[in-house]
Amino acid sequence: MASVLIADDHAMLRSGLRHFLERDSTITAIAESATAAETLAQLRTTPFDLLILDINMPDRSGIDILRQVRASHPDTRVLVLSGFSEKQYAVNVLRAGAAGYLAKDQAPEEVMRAVHTVLAGERYLSSALHEALTSEPVVTADQPLHAALSQREFQILCKLARGRSVSQIAQELSISVKTVSTYRARILEKMHMDSNAALTAYALRNELIQ
Repeated sequence: MASVLIADDHAMLRSGLRHFLERDSTITAIAESATAAETLAQLRTTPFDLLILDINMPDRSGIDILRQVRASHPDTRVLVLSGFSEKQYAVNVLRAGAAGYLAKDQAPEEVMRAVHTVLAGERYLSSALHEALTSEPVVTADQPLHAALSQREFQILCKLARGRSVSQIAQELSISVKTVSTYRARILEKMHMDSNAALTAYALRNELIQ
């Protein structure tokens, strides 16, 4: 028997997921949250076996939430559900500790297969994701520039692209301003760019932010 928390800021999507989860006799408890704050508050008071997490939450990024859940609630497995393609986010969120990554346009049957796979203690991976995770993180002609970034670099890239200042990022991640500045310089170097504006344009073009 399993308990599931659905974290997504779209009520219709939460309702649709709840509908399919409620038809599964192995799932006994279902809760919902619409923000990062609500998600983390519920996890502090109630143990959940599975968190179905939208990568694009309104108050904090899904990657931030994922890292905190893995640190503070290691028994809660996380299945990331996203409107972004696998190519843009999947490798980074899986390396950050997610147990699976699923695009929102998948059929309900595939969603439930992913849920059961993750609840069984296994990773849910498409064949393309499996290949990406077992290969070296080297940028090739058919890979996006951000494929060469580490988990933390990718996290900071997304924050910079959303207009966060270095000091804001430092506060959100509980690291020093100097450390964030070092990451920013490394990101710009790896991506052959020279400004936050260029990073934002890249992130929008590659659908890393909306």
